[in-house]
Amino acid sequence: MILLSGLTLTTSACSPVDEPDKTETPTPTPDPDPNPDPQPTDGRALVVYFSCTNTTKGIADRIVEATDAATWRIVPEVAYTSEDLNYNNSSSRANREQNDPLARPALKGKCENLADYDVIFLGYPIWWGKAPKVIFTFLESHDLTGKTIVPFCTSHSSGIGSSDTDLHRLATGAEWKQGRRFSGNESEETIKNWIESMNLNFNNDTNAGAFDLSKGTNGNAPTVKLSSGYDMPILGLGTYSLHGATCVNSVKAALASGFRKFDTASIYGNEEEVGQGVRESGVPREEIFVATKLYPNQYSNPEAAIEECLRKLDIGYIDLMLLHHPGTNDVKAYKAMEKYVAAGKIRSIGVSCYYVKEINEFLPKVNIKPVLVQNEVHPYYQDKEVVKHLHDLGIIVEAWYPLGGRGHQKELLSDPVLSEIATRHNKSVVQVILRWDLQRGVVAIPGSSNPDHIKENISIFDFSLTDDEMARIAALDRNEKHDWY
Repeated sequence: MILLSGLTLTTSACSPVDEPDKTETPTPTPDPDPNPDPQPTDGRALVVYFSCTNTTKGIADRIVEATDAATWRIVPEVAYTSEDLNYNNSSSRANREQNDPLARPALKGKCENLADYDVIFLGYPIWWGKAPKVIFTFLESHDLTGKTIVPFCTSHSSGIGSSDTDLHRLATGAEWKQGRRFSGNESEETIKNWIESMNLNFNNDTNAGAFDLSKGTNGNAPTVKLSSGYDMPILGLGTYSLHGATCVNSVKAALASGFRKFDTASIYGNEEEVGQGVRESGVPREEIFVATKLYPNQYSNPEAAIEECLRKLDIGYIDLMLLHHPGTNDVKAYKAMEKYVAAGKIRSIGVSCYYVKEINEFLPKVNIKPVLVQNEVHPYYQDKEVVKHLHDLGIIVEAWYPLGGRGHQKELLSDPVLSEIATRHNKSVVQVILRWDLQRGVVAIPGSSNPDHIKENISIFDFSLTDDEMARIAALDRNEKHDWY
């Protein structure tokens, strides 16, 4: 990890707006050579900062200590002098830049390996209530699409104000977190607590496509770390065909068997029953992961649709909300979901029935990368190219129709290859299919209302399929899709 030297000034802040009556006599040090690229660490976080007096650098250093992040210091091509920062001089360089919407001070060097990092902490001093224009230059000269940006500023007393939200338009493809202001002497504990409160996944431990199944036991599925920072069980109960008391009782039976993940949707018409089952189960809400979906006929008025989901589920918040499949106004609906993420009412968001073309066209239009894509996946339709593409993007793949779907389940469950493998392990064909999904890094959500079958479905962690068996199942692929989307 490299901490780049920059401009060392003798004052304690780089914020003339905070104490305008204080005389500052900064003594610049020689500018460094063009910035070397940050040295890679075990994590995927990068602290980018601009600091004249090293106050912001001090906060940046504490963030590094808390996150094992790399650092890259923004260095202007022309250094700022004491007179440049003279608050009382309306024609000082900094004053002129802050009042010129087009000002973009040139930078010395560019962060060439920014692509290696997922989370960018962006630090700056407050100048006249705003971020210095060198921050604008940095944002406009680097591709931050798909990154999570966490702004932070330093000042004597001013808050961060709109200085961070003013920057959002300069990197619309990034997910922006709420900014935070720090004083120069902020404690390490305060900074650590701030970072932990955001559930950031800055260690790239989203194990898309590579689940640690050794952590699972029958009745207790392991979890996967989503790119949002939340953990999600890799096996859940699908509720597509469940209604009324059958749905409520199925949710309760699943929870009693160890399931902690449930999938519903507005179009299923059973969100109220799923919520009721969760509330009446006696299992703490925070241990349960509930996903629902908006249907395309709701995309034109997504806020009302989201509120309806929250009301029907009545479980406080939604763990995961998906778009059911592509449709008119899907970007509008997704951006509404992003706002609910910022408000804390939805924790993670994703999409369903998006394939290579659809996801590639969708990603540049939204700010938060989908944590998960739910597609049709089963041994007769393995969707290998799409699964690989999504895993390469760090997106979890979840299988609906893991057992073949309506009208096709009987044929799949009678397949001679699957039957032979099941007999060898003294397991059912259903258990073999679900184990196959998990071993290839695909989350599964089989549906059932039978308590015995529900228990059977989560009893797949006491055996594993061999490489030869995985290859034999891979050879069953017919590219045979059983639904239209």
